[in-house]
Amino acid sequence: MRGLPPRMQDKIYTDMILPEESLEIRKKARDFAVREIAPAAYEIANQEESRENFPWDIFDKLAEEDFFRIPFPKEVGGLGLKYEVCATVVTVEELAYVSDSIAAVYDVHCILAGHALMYGSDFIKQKYLGPMTTGEKIGCFATTEPTASTDLSIRSLQTKATNKGDSYIVNGQKRFITNSCVADFVTALVNVDGRLCMLVIDLDSEGCRVGEPDKKCGNRGQLTADIYFDNVEVPVENLINEEGKGLHVALGTLTYGRVGIGASGVGMAQSAFDECIAYMKEREAFGKKIGQFQYWQFKMAERAIEIENARNLYSKAALRMDQGVEFPEPEAAGAKYYGSQLGCDMARDAVQIFAGYGFMRRLGHDQSTYKVEQIYRDSKVAEIYEGTNEIQKLIIARTLFGKEITD
Repeated sequence: MRGLPPRMQDKIYTDMILPEESLEIRKKARDFAVREIAPAAYEIANQEESRENFPWDIFDKLAEEDFFRIPFPKEVGGLGLKYEVCATVVTVEELAYVSDSIAAVYDVHCILAGHALMYGSDFIKQKYLGPMTTGEKIGCFATTEPTASTDLSIRSLQTKATNKGDSYIVNGQKRFITNSCVADFVTALVNVDGRLCMLVIDLDSEGCRVGEPDKKCGNRGQLTADIYFDNVEVPVENLINEEGKGLHVALGTLTYGRVGIGASGVGMAQSAFDECIAYMKEREAFGKKIGQFQYWQFKMAERAIEIENARNLYSKAALRMDQGVEFPEPEAAGAKYYGSQLGCDMARDAVQIFAGYGFMRRLGHDQSTYKVEQIYRDSKVAEIYEGTNEIQKLIIARTLFGKEITD
């Protein structure tokens, strides 16, 4: 695999939105991604999903260099940054630029599982969140089920719990749960006697089982699997917030996650864009460099501005969250759908630009590899998880027309 191409972001993008604190974190994250992830990125993208292939070395180094502390205040073991959301999502972008699998592992550990715990009691924060910030414990987040994903209503959610006074008894199944294969606990949305609740469940509890890793099209370093609950006893102290507030916790967490997914889409789009610019300056067709064809000049000019717009949009959503806005709409929904859609669009263009080479995982002739194929596979899921892009557009439409029209 060739080395990373020159960064076009530095040439055409001037960040006038994010605070200096966040730009310093971006620099740190970029250095880490190039130094620690890039050498292993091809293997991560193409290996078979298994517990043994989880990128433990990178996970541990993320912990050692305090990346898991970025999203949190000092009192729970975090760095105590003033703009912690901004710092977190620029980290996601820089990780996704090199490997979206690693960005997804980080997103779920810090943003989804971690942010859900922030709604919890001091006991929960001390027992689960503190060890997460150091990498001693790994978290995952579970709302999706075999028959419930975007629809998280009482009628759809089949994972149920019964309140026994000092504990909950949980039965059900969760699906597509990132990090579950290696996690210590899950923050899970369950139906408790007709009220949605978020519980922290230790995955080594009796009656709890994690299935084999799913085999996916892309993001192969991001392990997902089903979690099964068979009369699992969970202490009442592990209830996050209070009974009936589970959907609020889930949606508040997913809103944050959507800003992160928007950032990951930007990271993948920027990576594919940079690969293309470098290639188009070298590759010739009909006696001309590909970059000399006006069609591709105009197409790449459009993509450059779209990447700028997507980065600005997720940055604005993050700033609003750092200002205390729990549900920054329509910016969060817009950042998610626009950034993830752009990641797919740019990856598709990149495969077309590289032509047959862009379709190769590895060329038999000389064993050369081309990153755009990896991005093409990895980018698609971003349009699906943490709320499909269609749902994001519905959220924006509600802002425009009101629920009385859209629902």
